Amino acid sequence: MADERPLMFNPPPGWPQPPAGWRPPVGWTPDPLWPDPPKGWQLWISPSASEDSKNAVPEELALPAVTDSSTSGPTSEQTRIALLEAENAALKNQLAKVNESGTNVELDDSLILQEVGIYRYHHPLENAAAFHIKLDEIEMQITEMIKLDRAIVKSNLFTYDNSLAKGRKMSGDLAKLMLRAYNAEADNSIRSLKVGNVLTAKRRLEASRTAIAKLGSMMEMRISDDFHALRNQEIELTGDWLMKKQEEREAAREERARLREERRVERELAEERARLDKERNHILNALTALHASGQGDADLEQRLEAIDDAITQNDFRAANIRAGYIYVISNRGAFGEDVVKIGLTRRLEPTDRVAELSGASVPFRFDIHTLFFSEDAVTLENELHKHFATRRLNQANSRKEFFFASPAEVRDVLLSKVGNILEFSESADATEYLQSLNLWPQRFQER
Repeated sequence: MADERPLMFNPPPGWPQPPAGWRPPVGWTPDPLWPDPPKGWQLWISPSASEDSKNAVPEELALPAVTDSSTSGPTSEQTRIALLEAENAALKNQLAKVNESGTNVELDDSLILQEVGIYRYHHPLENAAAFHIKLDEIEMQITEMIKLDRAIVKSNLFTYDNSLAKGRKMSGDLAKLMLRAYNAEADNSIRSLKVGNVLTAKRRLEASRTAIAKLGSMMEMRISDDFHALRNQEIELTGDWLMKKQEEREAAREERARLREERRVERELAEERARLDKERNHILNALTALHASGQGDADLEQRLEAIDDAITQNDFRAANIRAGYIYVISNRGAFGEDVVKIGLTRRLEPTDRVAELSGASVPFRFDIHTLFFSEDAVTLENELHKHFATRRLNQANSRKEFFFASPAEVRDVLLSKVGNILEFSESADATEYLQSLNLWPQRFQER
């Protein structure tokens, strides 16, 4: 049965949307500045057809009725305010929820960081201060584009109340609202930006731009490509700046630790030299007294020789900052099996360094597999780190010295470089860990 309901007006794209049941007044003609209807466009359709038409304008974008000056209705100013309020509410609602078109924005930082991998600088600069200067320049460019009205693209042919001037005024007001929403999203993305993760912020900003383009499609309104690229660059530079600041803080912390270690070693070597000198003087005095009486002491002679060797070694250590001990240690309870730490210490007693690492920051003490003295421990440590580089636990920070490797693997590589090792233990006692394991809750014992 044919649909007997009256036909309804179907305005082409770019024409104002009239209210339901609107009929053109006698003698009414479209504004000559309105765009021409597409070829074959039906100005009058049945209500059922309009419901299914892809050309139907979304309710939140519906414009106020085209009214004849002789008919009663809201004033132009009231209508304009109502339109802007409706547009603002629709825009906020659109930005607050996931885009219904299916362009979901993944905001789980842990998943995105895994997807991106190691952070790569978008705009490599020398230091954090250089990034800050560049960000100031970007901010000035953003301000300039807004002043020049180049931040958002909009149609200048849109009419309102049969007036091109009013249409331009309404387009300008709506553009300001949309730009404000877009900039608010951009600023929020930058404020919530985390170190090393730029992708989340850029996806959020792209989703905001897409939503604004969808809401402004009827008025051919969207964020300009140049402005969007500029704000994306601002996000990238901010991410680079945060990463550079973190790297500089870590480098400064490492340098402070290195200087503290050097001062500690210098103090230990100086104290050891003073002790050896004092002991040597005592032995010399004793031997001098014995020799004066025509006697001798073989044990004291051997002790003097041993002290002279120790003084020579101590002086060598003090003069050669590259000399030290390579240590290979593990902590099965904290990191699991086949994970080792390969490091360097210049301490007179290298076990003191291992004791420091076994402090409150880890649940169990480290087990020592070897302490190998080398006159060029710096080079040897670098060679070992380079060999196991692909097995680093922390691939984002090369200063961390933990590797997926068994003690036996490290021993074999060390032997190939130094030829001989006096002591090396492949097994780890893990005493504290094994004593604690059976007392853990059952679900943690199966780790």
